[in-house]
Amino acid sequence: MSANGSGPVPPVEKLKFSEKLGYGMGDAASNFFFQAFNVFLLYYYTDVFGLAPAAVGTMFLVTKMIDAFSDPAMGLVADRTNTRWGKYRPYLLAVAVPYGLLGYAMFMGPDLSPGGKLAYAYVTYSLMMLAYTAINIPYSALMGVISPSSDERVKVSAYRFVCAYGAGWLIFTFVNPLKNILGAGDEGEGFRLTMMLFAVFSILLFWWTFAATKERVQPNPVKPDLKAELKALGRNLPWIALFVSGVFALMQVAVRNGGMIFYFKYFVGDDGTRLFWIFGQTEIFMSLGTLALILGVTLTRPLTRRFEKRHLMIALTVLSTLTSVLFFFLSPDQYLAMLALNCLGSLIAGPLAPLVFAMNADCADYGEWRSHRRTTGLIYSGGGFAAKLGLAVGAGLAGYILALFGFVANQPQTETALLGIRLMFTLFPAVLSLLGAAAILFYRLDSALVARIEAELAERRRSGGS
Repeated sequence: MSANGSGPVPPVEKLKFSEKLGYGMGDAASNFFFQAFNVFLLYYYTDVFGLAPAAVGTMFLVTKMIDAFSDPAMGLVADRTNTRWGKYRPYLLAVAVPYGLLGYAMFMGPDLSPGGKLAYAYVTYSLMMLAYTAINIPYSALMGVISPSSDERVKVSAYRFVCAYGAGWLIFTFVNPLKNILGAGDEGEGFRLTMMLFAVFSILLFWWTFAATKERVQPNPVKPDLKAELKALGRNLPWIALFVSGVFALMQVAVRNGGMIFYFKYFVGDDGTRLFWIFGQTEIFMSLGTLALILGVTLTRPLTRRFEKRHLMIALTVLSTLTSVLFFFLSPDQYLAMLALNCLGSLIAGPLAPLVFAMNADCADYGEWRSHRRTTGLIYSGGGFAAKLGLAVGAGLAGYILALFGFVANQPQTETALLGIRLMFTLFPAVLSLLGAAAILFYRLDSALVARIEAELAERRRSGGS
């Protein structure tokens, strides 16, 4: 019987493997640039393009003012879109090409004056972030309408992040070797040609997602009301907790990933010497860590069967943070210990991202249940803004940390500069990670309430919203 006793709720359609995989390919498309930005962009801007670290940090922060408006605006536009392909899928088809071209343009590296280079970075980075907003918010919102079942969405989320981290593995493993081979010693040319390949892959994969997926959740129509929608979002306390947690979590990712190349180049002393085939210390470190992350993602479904999502998020975050703290005490010659710690931390952290996106879909259900308005695009646009805000502030902090501790690109570093690099890769991210875990304490949706919400929403849709 349904929650109000008016009849049985129809069984939920199980999603086919082809659709779950097709949905996941969209995040693989995103991550060809997203992970490249996380790990290599600060290094590219400072050591290859020749910008000052503090100037880059300021750019990352200033450009987020655009996202403060563009992200919620895109969520509102997507929620109001109605086509024969649905609300969110059309954007995967239409925006894929601009997204790929702008990602490539960021690494073209034109020969300009110092001021011209900084202006070029501002323009291309800002336009790329707008394209990212226009395609990634509808893509993320698609998870909220691909199935009315929280359980099915957890499965889809796991596929999404296996594909995302699979693309991340390709980035971490092959960007350095590819740029060295394609550039033949010219790092700028190597980055340019490598990103050209990634642009093509991104476009094709977004089109795959468009073709493979379907929108199934059709909320009862209500008259658009911006004030009411924003009010409903402001009262969605579980979503607010996820938003705050997301800002700190992505700040942690940006600071740590931004410091990774510097940590291995200047502290560990990786000079590009190949340890295995075409791979050096840095690529092997990132590659093995990402494989462990993918393995961790596959544990998401078994873990959510046994534990509440909220409790799981907090426990996994704290445990993975401990491995980051231990890195601070390693010396440059303890490379095997670095590999082991990174794999352990990545394995523990694997389920975190799938959990967050599945929890956002639960927040969309919760918001519709309370307000009778489904704002899936707005929910995910807020999450997207939290991610971009966290990444930008984190990347900005990374640039400021390098400047504060006296970093000078392509020079032997002082002890103070090396300390700053070590802190940027270990203890500073650990503090940010714990702040993100603390915010999840205020996320109060448990499995019993989620099940009740699903049943009541299903009955509402059957009865036309009465």
